[in-house]
Amino acid sequence: MIKGISFLHRAGSPEAYERLAGLLAALGFTQGEGWQDEQGRAASFSAPLARLEIIDGATSYASDFFIEVTSLDAAHQAAEAWLRRQGRDAGAQLSDIEETHWKSRLFTVEPEPGSKFSFWAWSDPAQGKPFALQGDLSAAGMKFAIVVARWNAVITDRLLQGALDALLRSGATRADIELVRVPGAWEIPAAARTLAGLGNVDAIVTLGCLLRGDTAHYEAIYNEVARGIGQSQQETGVPHSFGVLTCETLEQALNRAGIKAGNKGFEAACAAIEMVSLRRKIEQGGRV
Repeated sequence: MIKGISFLHRAGSPEAYERLAGLLAALGFTQGEGWQDEQGRAASFSAPLARLEIIDGATSYASDFFIEVTSLDAAHQAAEAWLRRQGRDAGAQLSDIEETHWKSRLFTVEPEPGSKFSFWAWSDPAQGKPFALQGDLSAAGMKFAIVVARWNAVITDRLLQGALDALLRSGATRADIELVRVPGAWEIPAAARTLAGLGNVDAIVTLGCLLRGDTAHYEAIYNEVARGIGQSQQETGVPHSFGVLTCETLEQALNRAGIKAGNKGFEAACAAIEMVSLRRKIEQGGRV
């Protein structure tokens, strides 16, 4: 039923109106259309999150508005710079940043007498935000299979090196990694599905390289490879990370295999580790 909340603050004079609107604009509020008629005018400002709080108890922060920001220090610097540009006394109208008893930092600015704005941010970035359940990058105790295509070996060997590097650096042992080579990308889904069906591994890393040629062969192969890997993951519940490159040229593929744009084999292995960790946490009831 509720669509929105508007807080109305009456400025004491046209000059005060201009100053208040200027301060909010300088601090990064999203400015709306506002309105103006023969009886007055309004400048409209909005923020991504708005809420109404009812307080029972004493508070030492007597402000009209409490505004949460992502960078309190940057907001303080912006407010101070704005006051100085207006020829105002920043020392008298702007407080220092202080710690609060509710695990946050806060400052208050009063650009006009009786118009106070308090800006704040959590001291702990996780405070006040939904905690996301996510996997860790520790591969200790996990078992992996790597399915890698021999076709375009100059690329896939580099991807394989990156994947092994990620797994071993993250705590996996060589005995926990099963390496399977297939002729080309087309054969990756079948091998991955067989390995997942055996139930001996926690995740599968798929590595291959497809380069566009002069015919539609490229699109046909890529679509079936992507579909097959995704279907294997969905049917078995075993995480499959996707490290099959689809590039226009050999140069693009080399760049994605460790030359310029990182190593997609390394990234695929990291994704596999994280998904195994996440799955275990979900199965344990979402405990972090």
